[in-house]
Amino acid sequence: MIMPVEHGLTPDSHRSGSGDQEAVEVDESTRDALPRALGTRARRWLLVGTLLAGLLSAVALVAAAAPADRTFAALSDTVQSLMSVLTPLFGILLVRDLRRAPGAVEVAPTVLAVVLPAVVIGVAGVLICAATLALTPADLAAEPWRHAGTVAVGSVLVQIVAGLAGTGLGLLLRSTVVAFLATIVLPLGLFGLLGAVDALRPAQPWLTPFGSIRNLLSGEMSVLRWVQWLCVLLIWGVGLNAVGVAVLRRRGRSDRAVSAPADGVS
Repeated sequence: MIMPVEHGLTPDSHRSGSGDQEAVEVDESTRDALPRALGTRARRWLLVGTLLAGLLSAVALVAAAAPADRTFAALSDTVQSLMSVLTPLFGILLVRDLRRAPGAVEVAPTVLAVVLPAVVIGVAGVLICAATLALTPADLAAEPWRHAGTVAVGSVLVQIVAGLAGTGLGLLLRSTVVAFLATIVLPLGLFGLLGAVDALRPAQPWLTPFGSIRNLLSGEMSVLRWVQWLCVLLIWGVGLNAVGVAVLRRRGRSDRAVSAPADGVS
């Protein structure tokens, strides 16, 4: 009988070899995971579709907005927010690859690999917004490029958090469709719930990605707002993936416990 895939999560698999050997293994696993992030035709088309959605929204916004709203920050707010809806799907698909792997697979390189498409989307979104704003013949705001540097950095950070949220929910939820819907429903639902109670509304930028997105893409960052973004990163980027890995380990132990008696019989 074939044993279920353990995804490299057993304790024994981490005890063998020296620290240098483990570093080499992780490095090789990362190099293997990175091409998978954008390595299929479907994922490249997903990337193209994400960037096309950003481009079309940028053109439409510049054409429809009032001159005072034609700024790099205002444009990035909508364009990057729209593209961040699809970014988690890259992480979810990477986790699906991990589940289907025929042998032991390190989870950490798979999680980190989502940074590649996230950075590509973030940087491309910055270029789309900058080019659209620079090439428009319409009147612009008095200071259209105000806080452009901070907004550009924030754009990439927004996509990274979105991608990590995708891997986290992909680890927690077996269904790709359910995990993708959860990346939309959970953050927006929490944002709406906190906003519905006056006393809880100040917690939005501390606990929800959308709350921190508005700060990052406004460009008006302070020490407090950077701390708020770090809290969101810890919750949705680090914490969610840590819980997902723990759940995956538990499922692996349960599967092995169930299959062991069957192996004895067979």
